[in-house]
Amino acid sequence: MIASFMMCLSVVLLLVGTLGGIIMGVQENFTLAPAHAHLNLVGGVLLFLFGLYYRLVPAAAQSKLAPIQGWLHMIGAIIFPLGIATVLLKGHAFIFAPILGSLIVVAAIALFAVIVFRTSGA
Repeated sequence: MIASFMMCLSVVLLLVGTLGGIIMGVQENFTLAPAHAHLNLVGGVLLFLFGLYYRLVPAAAQSKLAPIQGWLHMIGAIIFPLGIATVLLKGHAFIFAPILGSLIVVAAIALFAVIVFRTSGA
């Protein structure tokens, strides 16, 4: 369940990030390039890879940590690039947003590491 939702959200975020990149290119204004890159990587690529792992290793998906990790990363994958964009457009008064988003993403990745070490057979 969590794997499917992560994979679906990842392709939506990747589409939004790619369309944002096209808009930046057409306008020749790359101010939001860091937000675009983080949305594609953290939101698009990582979420999809997590979903694939959960599909390939059913024990990982059945872990009690999997939904926590999944929701944390999905929330962080949205807050982090939006925070970056806000700082780029509105200034450093909003620096708390990308900091919060990045800390959420780090926590989710740390949980994923725990899940992988517990279920990879290594």
